[in-house]
Amino acid sequence: MGKHSKNSLRDWKKKLASFERPRLSTSVGQVVTSVGPFLILWVLAYFSLNISFWLTLLCAIPAAGFLVRTFIIFHDCTHYSFFKNRRANEIVGIVTGLFTFCSYEQWKHSHSLHHATNGHLDKRGDGDVWTMTLQEYAGASVLKRVWYRIYRNPFIMFIIGPLYLFLISYRFNRKKATKKEKRHVWMTNIVLLFVVLVLGFTLGWKAFLLVELPIFYIASFGGVWLFYVQHQFEDGYFESGENWDYVEAALKGSSYYKLPKLLQWFSGNIGFHHVHHLNSRVPNYYLEKAHKSDPSLQDVPTLTLWTSLKSLTFKLWDEKSKRFIGNREIHRFIRG
Repeated sequence: MGKHSKNSLRDWKKKLASFERPRLSTSVGQVVTSVGPFLILWVLAYFSLNISFWLTLLCAIPAAGFLVRTFIIFHDCTHYSFFKNRRANEIVGIVTGLFTFCSYEQWKHSHSLHHATNGHLDKRGDGDVWTMTLQEYAGASVLKRVWYRIYRNPFIMFIIGPLYLFLISYRFNRKKATKKEKRHVWMTNIVLLFVVLVLGFTLGWKAFLLVELPIFYIASFGGVWLFYVQHQFEDGYFESGENWDYVEAALKGSSYYKLPKLLQWFSGNIGFHHVHHLNSRVPNYYLEKAHKSDPSLQDVPTLTLWTSLKSLTFKLWDEKSKRFIGNREIHRFIRG
């Protein structure tokens, strides 16, 4: 175990217990100041079509920011951390999920698996970015290598991937989904179809798509980027078997994404991802306070907007050097 594991998960739970208590006024305020501005900007973007599409795009940028913030509320609700009342989390989670084209039960299941298995080489595949080790890649078939390289290509992952993920992938049930999860997915699809049809026929399909697609695309791109970069950085964390440790995975395999204050606000403090993985019951508006509460929480992998760009070059995890590597090192290994 590493230095962070001197404190067990139970110890960390005790240390962070005071930050687990959601504040009703703050939570309600976040809903109002996230969903409200999003709807207002959506309407303004629609009316701006009569002036200039460039003005529409100008409205789409902050609208996308508020949609990302709405997604963080949805995300907190799936962890039952946004309200004290379980039912309130479910109701707000289901509603905000519609804004982000996500089924509450489906996301809750896949994301809980992600938290439980983050950085575990033996349990990859659920709610994660597909990551192969260098050794696995060397022994893979040509077809699997090609498919993996296509998947990890930045154009596929960040230009095509976001729309595929939110508009197509999330529309279907996984193989072992429970009846409740299946019901949530299909009910989400039905409600979304109804809303889209009403808006399309009422506002006109061209106008609806010219407003919705830019907003949704920018927001989904931002969401995928945040999820990717917070776990795919050079000195990350991947272990197998008994070597895997939950605390180490949280504090070494989840980055502190030090964003400018405005972007930190729009992203709902999710940049304090190491704290979130350590204790997912801490609501987003207390993550920064929790981060500052203990020196150990500040001694973690830290990324900035500039340094995070390097993550685009990472392709495989090297088990020997315990870091991500790019194309040059891959070619050198394969040839050698």
